[in-house]
Amino acid sequence: MTDITEIAADIYRISTFVPEANVQFNQFLVRDEQPLLFHTGMKALFPLVRQAVSTVLPPETLKWIGFSHFEADECGALREWQELAPRSTALCSIVAKLVSVDDVVAARPAQALEDNQRLETGRYRFRFLQTPQVPHAWDAGLLYEETTGTLLCSDLFHHNGNVQPMTTSDVVGPFKDMLRAYQRGPFAYYLPYTPQTKPTLERLAALRPTVLATMHGATFVGNGEQAVLDLAQAMEDVLSNVCHEQKN
Repeated sequence: MTDITEIAADIYRISTFVPEANVQFNQFLVRDEQPLLFHTGMKALFPLVRQAVSTVLPPETLKWIGFSHFEADECGALREWQELAPRSTALCSIVAKLVSVDDVVAARPAQALEDNQRLETGRYRFRFLQTPQVPHAWDAGLLYEETTGTLLCSDLFHHNGNVQPMTTSDVVGPFKDMLRAYQRGPFAYYLPYTPQTKPTLERLAALRPTVLATMHGATFVGNGEQAVLDLAQAMEDVLSNVCHEQKN
């Protein structure tokens, strides 16, 4: 089942719960003069997500299709979306465009964004933030919508379960539980912890976001600055010793 919820003015969270994985896969749709979809979902989810998008706007009018990094739930259905929306352009980091996206999934050349580059879709202003290895992958980057304070934060704050669309409650505790559980199974080292992790998260916190739109789990509304700083501490608590032991 796929649900759709407006998390900020004309910004919609599209969510599909996959029971086998006990996790939600979320996409974010921005209704504006140049509509934007962040995350495509995997190919198998394309029909469900397309139907959800059609309840807000004609899917063929999408102009921008953005994502954090090269991964199935981030951009697996990019070609399907671009075939449906013939004037759409993929948005990604320079690294993603050069090493993966144009060659593997894009129907047309992607628009590569530089760090701190801004994109206006009409009344909304997005800033691209290059964040290598945060949440993971060399090519990672995030989008921050400046007028609503919405950070499209990909896998950051990932928490499992079929949770409510939005919350003002703690999302760092459930994230930390997920991280510890993943470390005990095949998804160990899901998120890396490098010398750049904390400074990158501190940079995100300095934006002082008020809406944290995570790919897996509820969208958090509240003091995003403190939540990101708490996230940084949670990652250090769980991962820094693991990475130190692995190095030795």
